[in-house]
Amino acid sequence: MLQIHQFPCLSDNYGFLAHDPAIGETAAIDTPDATEYLAQAKKQGWTITQIWNTHWHPDHAGGNQAIKDATGCKIIGPRNEADKIPAIDEAVGAGDSVNLGSITAQIMDVPGHTLGHIAYHLPTEKTAFVGDAVFALGCGRVFEGTPDMMWASLSALKALPEDTALYCAHEYTAANAKFAITIEPDNPDLQAYVDDINTSRAAGKWTVPTLLSRELATNPFLRANEAHLQAAMGHAGDAVATFAEIRRRKDKF
Repeated sequence: MLQIHQFPCLSDNYGFLAHDPAIGETAAIDTPDATEYLAQAKKQGWTITQIWNTHWHPDHAGGNQAIKDATGCKIIGPRNEADKIPAIDEAVGAGDSVNLGSITAQIMDVPGHTLGHIAYHLPTEKTAFVGDAVFALGCGRVFEGTPDMMWASLSALKALPEDTALYCAHEYTAANAKFAITIEPDNPDLQAYVDDINTSRAAGKWTVPTLLSRELATNPFLRANEAHLQAAMGHAGDAVATFAEIRRRKDKF
């Protein structure tokens, strides 16, 4: 069974080390802070053998070269932005898979935040490393793509099994919750989620990972296909325009 070691780094990123105890391989999921990743791996008694990048942003791939220099690891990243991934060894995209020992991750193309963003879905582990594509009660800003591209990516993530744990890359949840409740204030599932988030953050606890099932019931960016939200956003029958309006409001929130 996959072991996942999670730790905070930089100002609001999470670092993840995924370890197959049967084979002894360890993957760094993105590399926001090489020094912290190497220290955390040493503390666990693990050696980083792979890096799995989700996208090119420096707080996700900036530590690649330093970790590779220290460990000789193999770097895997998105095919559609391979020219921006430092020290990449293998470029992957939708339909490909990568192995960590005996555990397989299926690659999903989830562009929008960046044009080449990918996610790593590990079906046997009920886990997905989603980078900045989706957050607890949020999603990544649409920096490089378009709303229809981002909605298609979120729709692909929505189609994963509902018991999938989503390992997103930032602790943005409290801020996302304040916004989400303005979009769907009468959603009882969302109200309960906001209470849980406030309690967790007040106690210094993390809100990541999150379960897809809970996000489907509460995350406004994943709910743009709901008729009552489409009506409230002024775009009845149009999920893409509804998503775009929710994203526009969040960008100004």
